[in-house]
Amino acid sequence: MASLTALDRALEGALAAGRIVGAVVLVSRAGQPVYARAAGFADREARIPMRDDAVFRLASVSKSIVTAAALRLVEKGALGLHDAVSRWLPEFRPPCPDGSRPDISIHQLLTHTSGLSHSYLEPTGSPWHTAGVSDGLDGLELTLAENVDRLAQLPLAFKPGTSWRYSLGIDVLGAVLCRVTGDSLPDIVAELVTQPLGMLQTRFTAAAGQRLVTPYAGGPAEPVRMHDGIALALTQEQIAVLGGPAIRAMGHPGRIDGVVRFSPSRAFSAKAFPSGGAGMIGTAHDILRFMEAIRTGGRPILRDETIRMMMRDHVGPGVGTQGPGWGFGYGWAVLSDPLADTPQRPGTVQWGGAYGHSFFLDPTERLTVVALTNTAFEGTSGRFPGAIRDAAYRG
Repeated sequence: MASLTALDRALEGALAAGRIVGAVVLVSRAGQPVYARAAGFADREARIPMRDDAVFRLASVSKSIVTAAALRLVEKGALGLHDAVSRWLPEFRPPCPDGSRPDISIHQLLTHTSGLSHSYLEPTGSPWHTAGVSDGLDGLELTLAENVDRLAQLPLAFKPGTSWRYSLGIDVLGAVLCRVTGDSLPDIVAELVTQPLGMLQTRFTAAAGQRLVTPYAGGPAEPVRMHDGIALALTQEQIAVLGGPAIRAMGHPGRIDGVVRFSPSRAFSAKAFPSGGAGMIGTAHDILRFMEAIRTGGRPILRDETIRMMMRDHVGPGVGTQGPGWGFGYGWAVLSDPLADTPQRPGTVQWGGAYGHSFFLDPTERLTVVALTNTAFEGTSGRFPGAIRDAAYRG
């Protein structure tokens, strides 16, 4: 059983040091809850305490959920993993640097091997910064189709299938799912994933009157309250990891923009397109419910063989999607190298979200950990996720 003292110490230490403002941490082993705690503030200035049913802006945690919806359509025979995106979106054929326009497959969208990118992983002043493409976190008011059309005009970072870079591929996938089914992405995800699993608080737009936790960002003295348009700079290490081998090979990631822009009010906007890569809201308990379904074979949403495919490394551990030893499956990073600096076993899957979230599933240990915070980027890639991870293995 996880050491409650160790988990409490990790959580309380981060709060006391001012690295995070509030968090909900859930730990389950073999399907049994061994730790569940909400701590700190949902809104520091209003002195509203964090609750375990708090609703967070999920950011990239959304990717895993939308990936599961896509794989349900694959199981139904409506979509093929090796379908060309252009089969469903004929207008979507972004150019390579050499001017060619190769096909991109659904598999490549899922694994971030398509050659697509993010503006914050591109050089300052590049077309990515003038095309008006949204990453699902900012306040640009576009339709999903408009955003994908703009994305289709931007050059790929590499020929599809030849490298890895964290990308807007899941936003494009969302547009594909809409074309395949004729439905909206919120309806697709609700029908195929969240409703069958009882994820009652997980959706794309906040309901009228719904309260979300207040988001914060790391500041010089303490985390600062986020406002629309706030810009946060990634570290050089974060750029190197998310940018993949091509950026690491440059040897000077300082040329990369590295700035992520947030508009928290987006979660309430009916005009904001449903971003498959970053647009959902939800609770820690909903994410735990989702991950426990994955751990136990996928029922009632996916088959065993699909779960095995999701949890298989499709790109190789040398890519280092979460650091040394991490590859990528469908929806998350996959640990392949047992020599990586972590107590997690090979086969562990993990991911997170820029607003301050992390989660992982270690199938060997039957251990699931969900840690949602309201503090970027500490809750995602600071000391906090590692401290919670290590504490969960003690005892």
